Amino acid sequence: MFTTKDAFEARIAEGGFLEWTDFLGSYYGTPSPSAPEGCDVVLEIEVDGAQQIRRRHPEALLIFVLPPSREEQERRLRERGDADDKVAARLRKAEDEEPVGKAISDYLVVNDHLDRTVDELVAIIATERARRA
Repeated sequence: MFTTKDAFEARIAEGGFLEWTDFLGSYYGTPSPSAPEGCDVVLEIEVDGAQQIRRRHPEALLIFVLPPSREEQERRLRERGDADDKVAARLRKAEDEEPVGKAISDYLVVNDHLDRTVDELVAIIATERARRA
């Protein structure tokens, strides 16, 4: 959902986000979800948001998904049509975020082949569900 900067900032002030961040000059956030009992909430978020989740919900499972290489990450960004300046900014941000993401995460997964990556994520979640039951 897109909204104005003022509306987004008002929602931040009200505590209306599970997590939020200013990523390269744009706000992104996850409204506080209300998942049915026994269901998982899966988020695809930046490292700033993951740090907020870890502080607010220390029991949360954090999985850091990495590209196979910085070169492959650049290729993927360019393939999806990102402008050169955006690609450069995202790559710089990735370099800064990677050590933090690795440090706060429970698992690391390299996204080298989509099907294998999805299978690995599903297996991790299943293992953690069984362990925590």
